[in-house]
Amino acid sequence: MKHLLIKTTLTLLSSSLIIGCSSNTSVAPSQNSALNSISKSNAKKKNDGFMQKAMDNWFNNDWTPTISKDKNIQKKYMRKDGSTKVVYKDGREEVHYVEKDDKPFTLQEYVDKAAAYRKAHPNDYEHSNVKKLESMPIIGK
Repeated sequence: MKHLLIKTTLTLLSSSLIIGCSSNTSVAPSQNSALNSISKSNAKKKNDGFMQKAMDNWFNNDWTPTISKDKNIQKKYMRKDGSTKVVYKDGREEVHYVEKDDKPFTLQEYVDKAAAYRKAHPNDYEHSNVKKLESMPIIGK
């Protein structure tokens, strides 16, 4: 009796699921105003938020220049052709390397770039969050 009840319940649930999925009640995108508002043809460019602007600013002004100056990164992941030469007012010249377009991104590339960034910007224990946390009465020492 128990098995018959379970089989009947499963059959009813599966049939209602199949019938519900097979019915075509969706509206075409041209008639759906919510979908049209986010489609590429009608989409309005949203302004980036504060965190996105800060991240883009850090990435473009700190991460990328720091990474592009590392010799190992230049050899392994960047190309010199198509790069730009920058001449400073004091007469110094720097060649800014650009990323290779034809290579896939790998986790090893990120690890290498993060290591190069940390080497250029070492952590300062005196101003770190670790020291601040350790100095708190209950959390730290």
